[in-house]
Amino acid sequence: MSLTSELKKHASKEKAPFYQRFFKTGKGEYGEGDIFLGLTVPETRSIAKKFLGLTLPQIKKHISSKYHEERLGSLLILVEKFKKANEKERKEIFDFYLANTKHINNWDLVDLSAPKIVGAYLLDKPRKILYSLAKSNDLWEKRISVLGTFIFTRESDFDDCIAISEIHLKDKHDLMHKAVGWMLREIGKKDKEVLEKFLAKHSKEMPRTMLRYSIEKFPENERKKWLEK
Repeated sequence: MSLTSELKKHASKEKAPFYQRFFKTGKGEYGEGDIFLGLTVPETRSIAKKFLGLTLPQIKKHISSKYHEERLGSLLILVEKFKKANEKERKEIFDFYLANTKHINNWDLVDLSAPKIVGAYLLDKPRKILYSLAKSNDLWEKRISVLGTFIFTRESDFDDCIAISEIHLKDKHDLMHKAVGWMLREIGKKDKEVLEKFLAKHSKEMPRTMLRYSIEKFPENERKKWLEK
């Protein structure tokens, strides 16, 4: 039994076409060429847990798979391995993750792994790598830079999220507008004053989607005020 064969065993020909459309796999779309087997995230997670003993060289084969769920499964394995790893192993997983960003090539793959590997590793370390990722030409590396700050915000450490959000203010891609808006919203949950200070400085230049996401939890009258500005 392998991760690949186990995923294929649970594939759904009915669900796969829906995921192909939902994750924009058509020509010229952000997920162009990706192939789905038709598994849900809980199904993929459940199967991945059977393969937590895989080594990084073995995971390398799966993270480069043409199948979306196989790449996701390999990332979920990495997340679980990271939780139980010692410092040396965590560094190895972190380095492996960054060496394979070309395979972490859709928003769900980033969102389910970057906070728990990149963010968790950098929580007590210098974060220069996030700024390098933020300035990448690759959409998914840029998204990793934003989602990597999630765990910092949970600890009421906002500086890097604010700085990286400012880097992405001029980004053209809707998926970046949503990611930045989401992370700013998380800041607002912890400290509304910090978010309002950011908005006072940048609301006029922020893409509309980014602004809407960031103020989603505000009372309606406050949302209206910021949108009118």
